[in-house]
Amino acid sequence: MKVKTTYFPTLEAVELAAKRLDGIALVTPLTTNLQYSKQYDSNILFKREDLQVVRSYKIRGAYNKMAALTTSEVMNGIVCASAGNHAQGVALSCKLLKMKGTIYMPVPTPKQKLDQVKMFGEAYINIVLEGDTFDDSYHAAKFESERLNKTFIHPFNDEKVIEGQATVGLEILKQAKQPIDYVFVPVGGGGLSSGLSSVFKLLSPNTKIIGVEPEGAPSMSNSIKHNKNIELKYIEKFVDGAAVKRVGDLNFEICKSNLDAMITVSEGKICQTILELYNKDAIVVEPAGALSIAALECYANEIKGKNIVCVVSGSNNDITRTAEIKERALLHANLKHYFIIKFPQRAGALREFLADILGPTDDITHFEYTKKTNRENGAAVVGLELKSSADLEPLITKMKLHNFYGDYLNDKPDLFQFLV
Repeated sequence: MKVKTTYFPTLEAVELAAKRLDGIALVTPLTTNLQYSKQYDSNILFKREDLQVVRSYKIRGAYNKMAALTTSEVMNGIVCASAGNHAQGVALSCKLLKMKGTIYMPVPTPKQKLDQVKMFGEAYINIVLEGDTFDDSYHAAKFESERLNKTFIHPFNDEKVIEGQATVGLEILKQAKQPIDYVFVPVGGGGLSSGLSSVFKLLSPNTKIIGVEPEGAPSMSNSIKHNKNIELKYIEKFVDGAAVKRVGDLNFEICKSNLDAMITVSEGKICQTILELYNKDAIVVEPAGALSIAALECYANEIKGKNIVCVVSGSNNDITRTAEIKERALLHANLKHYFIIKFPQRAGALREFLADILGPTDDITHFEYTKKTNRENGAAVVGLELKSSADLEPLITKMKLHNFYGDYLNDKPDLFQFLV
């Protein structure tokens, strides 16, 4: 009986991928970030994959896979499924290689993402909108692949894709002026983390590789914990570039062996990091692109005085999400709070609430009120933004003292989901 062996990228395969990508993918900068270096008393370096032509590292794996196809495979065409970044990498690769491709995307995909994919692929691609979720698009793409004998370009569970993403690690080691103590790398399906970690285990085995997932989609963390690849029943999709229900089988085996740790960070912390990067460094990142930086707080003691690399994986952030990002960041910082407020049914009650209850820096950001003529008290849902988290308890105390307090909603998920 043939024994199944685990695949690991070889250095020769990764170097070949780097040659294929020469002039195609940018050799992105490895730059010191002064803000975070000072904050964590260490040398924090950003690997800026957000500066790629398609604004993410995905061009590396997609192009390496497609450039290695046989003549007959090219003639048959390719097909893929994606909700964003992988589609852009495949689209640009189709145009550069003059190869026809069909890209399946979910029907709710934002127009901005569709326009980007069309721009990169031009006449070489056909976009098919299928289903409500990535899984719907994936199954439709796989069906077409099998029916028409087209090559399916998987976003992460593929040897050539892994080898392409591994070139990020190769570049980091060539660019670094000092030995690297830690690398923080975002984990979605596992293509980047499995490729990069393999290069470091071969060329810099003392470097600790820390995989980072969003708290709401801990697919790799859960699988490594149980020592088998497990599909999650439900995931929080906010970090869309790193939220998958099941990581790749190839990727799982490599990451299980290579990663020194897997950690998760909350979506609120990720949003806080996105805003910090924009406000302090004028760096625009997507939620998945902020994962590695958001994780630094978890390792504040371990990384002190060390050389650290954070892979900034992408910057395809939809501007329409800004309000939600700010909301989640404020909630994470304990500065945004929702209450049910009981207003007495008399003139001047609202004025009293504003003058006697709210502090001078408290701000009302949400207010829903329906007057009840047959009740002594009318309830309103009120959202308040505070300047300091320490202001919360005194605020609640004053509400109760003046009989305005009804309920606190932040810790009631069944009700809170309708507000955020």
